[in-house]
Amino acid sequence: MDGIAADELKKIIHEERKEVEVAKATQEAHLDALALRIASVQAHMMRVDALGDRLASMGKLDKDEFDFSTEPAVGGLATEGVVPAQDVLQISADLQKVTQLLEDREQKLVVLESLLMNRDLKKESLPSGRPVKRGWMSSTYGQRTDPFTGKKTWHRGVDFAGKTGNDVIAVAAGVVTRSEMTSGYGNVVEIRHADGYTTRYGHNHENMVEVGQVVEKGEVIALLGSTGRSSGPHVHFEVHQNGRSVNPRKFIRR
Repeated sequence: MDGIAADELKKIIHEERKEVEVAKATQEAHLDALALRIASVQAHMMRVDALGDRLASMGKLDKDEFDFSTEPAVGGLATEGVVPAQDVLQISADLQKVTQLLEDREQKLVVLESLLMNRDLKKESLPSGRPVKRGWMSSTYGQRTDPFTGKKTWHRGVDFAGKTGNDVIAVAAGVVTRSEMTSGYGNVVEIRHADGYTTRYGHNHENMVEVGQVVEKGEVIALLGSTGRSSGPHVHFEVHQNGRSVNPRKFIRR
């Protein structure tokens, strides 16, 4: 009887040990998974910090106010008593909340980045600068003496003289709406931009873009020439807003 009781006791102890080992292995697995999750969240936070720093720099924000390299300021009254240690399940729940907050923060930062990029894109899509890399202004906007008739006429653009074959560049990003040969402008390119603006580049030796093509600010759109009603190699440059001719000089100065 005593032998049977001893065997039963050994069996119970052995089963208890097995259960303890299984519980221990399960706990270690949970801890390993938690450690991996923490590492993932830390990597996530590094990406968010890098994005925040880039946005602060792009937006020219106060670096002291938008410092993503430091911990957020916290505070509060001290409480008495001992706070009990959290178990693995509680830590996992808290970690899940932090993860959700980080994902929300990253999403908002991505939206902010997109808004900043769109703001910069709009700047690129408004006329500014000269339509040539090399050359000088040979005729201004407004009333002038026509070089062919000698009579007073209205000049709707400005002229930049230069060497045949020099680059003619877009003064803003936009879509090409005209690229053709006409009797007056010769080879002419017209580009539509933001806020109702269009720019026109005439007397080109050769047009380098096609209708419907999207061009960037500073992109070569033609080669300077003397086609059409022209007395020498130059580009005739016009700016229109909502169909009305405006003086290009203020855009050239930008």
